[in-house]
Amino acid sequence: MTIYVNAAAGHDGNGTKEMPFRHINDAAKIAVPGDEILVAPGTYREYVDPVNGGTEDARITYRSTEPLGAVITGAEPVKDWEQYEGTVYVTRVKNSIFGDYNPYTTYVFGDWYFATRDKHTGCVWLNDKALYEATSLEACIAAEVYECSWEPEASRWKWYAEQDAEKNETVIYANFGGADPTKENVEITVRRRCFMPSKIGRGYITVSGFNINKSASTWAPPAAFQDGMIGPHWSKGWIIEDCEIWGAKCAGISVGKYYDPENDHYFTTKHLKSPTQMERDAVCRGQYHGWLKEKVGSHIIRRNNIHHCEQGGIIGRMGGVFSIIEDNHVHHINNMMELGGAEIAGIKMHAAIDVTYRRNHIHHCTMGIWNDWEAQGTRITGNILHDNQKPAFAKQLSGGMTCQDIFVEVGHGPTLIDNNLLLSDVSLRIATEGVAMVHNIICGALTYVGEGTGDRYTPYHMPHRTEVQGFMTFLHGDNRFYNNIFIQKYSAEDFVMRSDSTDRVSKENRQVGTYCWDEYPTYDEWIAQFDLDNEIPNMMGLARAHYSHLPVWCDGNVYFNGAKAWKKEKHNIVDNDNHVDIDIVEKEDGWYLETNVYDFIGDFRCDLIDSDVLGYAFEPNQRFENPDGTAITFNSDYLGEHRGVSIIPGPFACASEAGLKMYGANLND
Repeated sequence: MTIYVNAAAGHDGNGTKEMPFRHINDAAKIAVPGDEILVAPGTYREYVDPVNGGTEDARITYRSTEPLGAVITGAEPVKDWEQYEGTVYVTRVKNSIFGDYNPYTTYVFGDWYFATRDKHTGCVWLNDKALYEATSLEACIAAEVYECSWEPEASRWKWYAEQDAEKNETVIYANFGGADPTKENVEITVRRRCFMPSKIGRGYITVSGFNINKSASTWAPPAAFQDGMIGPHWSKGWIIEDCEIWGAKCAGISVGKYYDPENDHYFTTKHLKSPTQMERDAVCRGQYHGWLKEKVGSHIIRRNNIHHCEQGGIIGRMGGVFSIIEDNHVHHINNMMELGGAEIAGIKMHAAIDVTYRRNHIHHCTMGIWNDWEAQGTRITGNILHDNQKPAFAKQLSGGMTCQDIFVEVGHGPTLIDNNLLLSDVSLRIATEGVAMVHNIICGALTYVGEGTGDRYTPYHMPHRTEVQGFMTFLHGDNRFYNNIFIQKYSAEDFVMRSDSTDRVSKENRQVGTYCWDEYPTYDEWIAQFDLDNEIPNMMGLARAHYSHLPVWCDGNVYFNGAKAWKKEKHNIVDNDNHVDIDIVEKEDGWYLETNVYDFIGDFRCDLIDSDVLGYAFEPNQRFENPDGTAITFNSDYLGEHRGVSIIPGPFACASEAGLKMYGANLND
């Protein structure tokens, strides 16, 4: 059945073409497997809570009849502003409009939140631009630049809210910088979510072509219910496609964790167990809550324009397993720098088991892609990441995160990163093991080598399943680097971070290359420790070997502008004589790579890499392979072109491709 929705209908109808519903949620109450909900252009100020899910063979589809024409928003317009002082205006809002969730009394806070707890989930918007929250009326009036912002002048426009308990009202002050709010489009965020089932298990839903914006979503750490502006809420088989998703206070799309009242922000509320232990608990308790391949995950998130969210564009813990995230444009995430904590990135996933990220364009985010814990079977392929680094003028937020294109943390692999353009000043933060990098251009440092895991032990799983196989601390190593191009694009001087609250100074390397593994063994050196010819092994005598660094493989890479090679690599180019230029340039019809790197590779050729060459990640004993267990052969490049018998390093099959369009303009760009 086709159900029709039109915000401009004369009155509430019955969902027929002649008498459409005025609200999408009316359709969501009656839609059953096989139904399609066609939504006419218009603004829908509502929370859509699907009552039913579809089935694998009969999806429920919500479709905007005009691409991005149907707008689902968590905001409400406010016109009755009165001038308070200078450019500051004031309005009063009855708290009854918020129901049981008031964004102006709800703080962004919880497990793994490191910044000061002084920001609320609400927001004031002027012509679709978010104002910054002031912590006092005086600060709102003063309108000083917020030093951590990536857009400092915009940070002068501020808002501040307080409660009038006697009248049960929220009083909002806003400094509009000279604009008259009675004549402009001013909105306040009212609803926590825009499109998410309130109950779990509503699977096989497609959401296509909507503009979804301005939610008061809450902080979403891994051992808590993971809120979001839109998401499947612990179900299977959703498709979110061709949407523009923006303006979430925290997460735009959540494919994350189930709600477990006994393990929800446990550290923040009780302090008795470490937040890391609560993550281990969440993994194991997940089995009880239905964390199985047959019940959860396998979502597709494609061709969306996701931007200006302050925690993450896409986040998830466990609920995103076996998913495909492809062809999305993710940008300008956490640029206001009002929020700080360990869950911030363009895409932040825990337990991205057999998740594929491909052909995404990710830029101007605090981090690009962050794979935390169990990145087992994760593949990051054919993406372009750039400008995921703090501007030099912006002050480091106390409690804020460091910046990089990709962060893989405390997992045991196999994690595959291939055919990508990594153009920021840190390409990979690698506090983990079991990573393979193949045919990438790498312009930034590889940081946190052998660091950042502490005494944590994390799970690994049965291959291509969620069932836990074991837990282990980190030996580091078990990494492979084949056929990459390393370019020292930025300064090689260490990045120095100073704490606001202590005298502690920490440094992070910015030297590009594989030299970080100079003291790690080759496979032959590593395996020789175990005396395999001895039929009666000395268990205690092998203890040191069992806890030593794992081996590293490195071959076919090239290094320019001072990038440094692993001292044990035998087949490579290290060119310090020629200067390589490389940049990504935005033009009217898309983004182009401009580089002369292929002028200096000459006749250097490398081997064809496949799953047999990469072998098995050590701890889970799982091969670097496709989610269905078939082998990968790296004979297709970044643009999908075939690699023939003459193979060059980097993401392109031939040098002439480097000047082609890397990412094209489309409806959502």
